[in-house]
Amino acid sequence: MIRRYAPPDVDQIISIWLAASIEAHDFVKKEYWEAKITDMTYVYIPASETYVYEEDGIIKGFVSLHGDMLAALFVSPSEQSKGIGQRLVAKSKQVRRNLRLTVYKANEKSVAFYKKCGFKIVKEQIDEHTGHPEFVMGFVPSTT
Repeated sequence: MIRRYAPPDVDQIISIWLAASIEAHDFVKKEYWEAKITDMTYVYIPASETYVYEEDGIIKGFVSLHGDMLAALFVSPSEQSKGIGQRLVAKSKQVRRNLRLTVYKANEKSVAFYKKCGFKIVKEQIDEHTGHPEFVMGFVPSTT
């Protein structure tokens, strides 16, 4: 089930975010992600509209929206490739007409996933925090 985030969810969300970030971004030092835990917990998650995917009281993934930006989409590594990410993207498309996101160019699995979900690469840029190339991708629903 997908539902709105509640403050008691934060520990599970941060655990998923950290594990998935480290696994998906092996080209960024683990310490970088660990140093962002406080910001994620007290700044980014509270400032975003976040939805969680939950089964049997366990959060398995989440998506955070900030305006039209799909700011975060993470699924627990053990739960990936089970359709959870697609369900969270579908929820995002229900609550936002247009969406954009950034994804590291080297994260080929996620780039392919977003393309499968209908996102297109708009431009390439350098992430100011890590110095790694990233794509800006956008989704605009068809009018036909």
